[in-house]
Amino acid sequence: MRRRRCVLLAASLLVAAAGCGLTSGSPMVDDVEPGTIGRGRPLEGADLTVTSKEFTEQLILGAIMGIAFQAAGAEVLDRTGIQGSVGTRAAVENGDADATYEYTGTAWITYLGNTRPIPDPRQQWEAVRDADRENDITWLPPAPLNNTYALAMNQANYEKYGTKTLSEVAELSKSDPGAVTLCVEGEFANRADGLPGLERAYGMDIPARNITQMDTGIIYTQTAQGACTYGEVFTTDGRIKSMNLVVMEDDKQFFPNYNAAPMIRTATLKEWPAIASVLAPVTKALTNDVARTLNAKVDVDGEDPHQVALDWMKERGFVKEG
Repeated sequence: MRRRRCVLLAASLLVAAAGCGLTSGSPMVDDVEPGTIGRGRPLEGADLTVTSKEFTEQLILGAIMGIAFQAAGAEVLDRTGIQGSVGTRAAVENGDADATYEYTGTAWITYLGNTRPIPDPRQQWEAVRDADRENDITWLPPAPLNNTYALAMNQANYEKYGTKTLSEVAELSKSDPGAVTLCVEGEFANRADGLPGLERAYGMDIPARNITQMDTGIIYTQTAQGACTYGEVFTTDGRIKSMNLVVMEDDKQFFPNYNAAPMIRTATLKEWPAIASVLAPVTKALTNDVARTLNAKVDVDGEDPHQVALDWMKERGFVKEG
């Protein structure tokens, strides 16, 4: 996954990556007023810096957070778009940024050094929250949005085979071995939390001839065209919606949880505790379906990530135009 690959850097590059958090940003100047959030402007007088990684979903989430802070009265500096997880995390740890939306699995495995993910998403978040307290970082409650691995199929194959869960895919692989063909990345085909672990967890034994390795972008088009029955996807990718793919439920909760949650500097939150109440309803509304829709507006329709975030915040009534 992109956010994981970004952190697999040589130790000699960590300082340079962390330095990304030191680059100057631009003020957010959205003309917004409180809607269902920010009433009474509880962040009036606050100067807050919001950061994010560089890929589409993160740019949208960073803008959403910044717009929420503005509606509540804060002056917001935009430092979204830092390349990679290391620099984004360092910016928050070092005080160069105050807040970001981060993924619980990334924190647990990458930042906190654990090797085994926690299957229950709430328990995964709680473990991250508790472990990160000593790093002067507070995790607010997570969104339903979970950007992790999945298998998906096109509508024609869904109508033909009718599988809805990975357990049903496993059953199909036994009853009709030729029916289960896979398009996957090379990394997914070999990593423990990818195909080998998936096969063990669900009791699959897919012949090598039924597995085709290819680049991520090609997987989506090949799956949509039916070149393979199932393709490896990321659960919040906008192409799932635009290509009308059907995502299989991970009913045994094999894949790690990557729920997005506000990661806030504890010192900032102590000074401005209203941050929690401002973000809570917004975070709760961030589902996989919402993420797919918003991501598709950028990746498929070519819209600007910040404008996509602003339009959604207005549509949901979180903020009003000033």
